[in-house]
Amino acid sequence: MLINTFIHIQGIGPRTESDLWQSGIRDWHDFLENTPATVSPGRGAYIADALAESLDNSTDPNYFAKLLPAAQQWRIFPAFRKSTAYLDIETTGLSDYCEITTIALYDGATIKYYVQGENLDDFPADLAKYDVLVSYNGKSFDVPIIERYFGLTIDQAHLDLRYILYNLGFKGGLKGCEKQLGLSREGLDGVDGYQAVLLWNLYRRSGERRALETLLAYNIMDTVNLEALLVEAYNRNLGLTPFREELRLPPPVRPQIPFKPDPAILAELNNFPSPGFYRHR
Repeated sequence: MLINTFIHIQGIGPRTESDLWQSGIRDWHDFLENTPATVSPGRGAYIADALAESLDNSTDPNYFAKLLPAAQQWRIFPAFRKSTAYLDIETTGLSDYCEITTIALYDGATIKYYVQGENLDDFPADLAKYDVLVSYNGKSFDVPIIERYFGLTIDQAHLDLRYILYNLGFKGGLKGCEKQLGLSREGLDGVDGYQAVLLWNLYRRSGERRALETLLAYNIMDTVNLEALLVEAYNRNLGLTPFREELRLPPPVRPQIPFKPDPAILAELNNFPSPGFYRHR
């Protein structure tokens, strides 16, 4: 879909892009080889220069991430899927000075997870292997905390599903969007970021590995579901274009999550109702 995109060019909006598609200009090469007669010579030269620059930067997702509105960055996805990682963190709270407890990273094939006090310091090197990051609300929450915690700058292209899904009419936090789109939580229904804090506190206080494994199951589930949500959002956006059939992506295969939530541990958490401000995560 990236090569069919024109709205990253200044002055071209959704209507003009749609008009180009309807006139037979379906991708960058079509425009460069046959500029429409309805486009003035000066405007045509400007667009041609922008498209030539786009082709020169076709291997750099950040180039397009900086030009596309956040809600339209789904267009980047297929071209860079092999170098994309899905990311979610758990923390000791929501303040600017909270600590990271666990991180899950998934690239569509391999699940990696990191635990404070065990292997958390391995995360930055693993993150650096990817060109595109996908999160839900990560631009506001996960990334600033990661940058502060590790003292680094995350400069990869970042597709935040909060904006992409909101533009399609889906809101209510990650769990709300999952529910609306029929994604299963596999024993983790009703668990949110507040329970994740309680699970970590229980693990640190008692050393109970079942609490840690339940937390990791939750963290990894959040991360794995990001791929399914992005593919669904991509296909729904694609349905609004002439490419709805030829560029449609099949649903991803859900990987085997290495941990299962412990029902007895989760039952204990029911005694601690979650404050509403955690539900956006």
